[in-house]
Amino acid sequence: MGGEEKKKQQAYLEGLKRYHDKGIPIYIDGRPSTEDEWYKIFEVRDDGGFYMGDYVGADEGCLREIRFDRVYLHPDDRISG
Repeated sequence: MGGEEKKKQQAYLEGLKRYHDKGIPIYIDGRPSTEDEWYKIFEVRDDGGFYMGDYVGADEGCLREIRFDRVYLHPDDRISG
């Protein structure tokens, strides 16, 4: 990975930390995550899965939580097991 890509990732993680510090929970695979786990959202897995972010708002128009769930381009891309 190039230096520019790493800078972008670091900036994104810093943004997540700012949200987290303001009390916005960050979930990975349906469970609360720690700051040490956030690097996972940049991984492309061997089974073709990658993480997609979902910014969930509250009724008032404010951010309530951030969720990252593994997705696949096609259901056949998943490896059983």
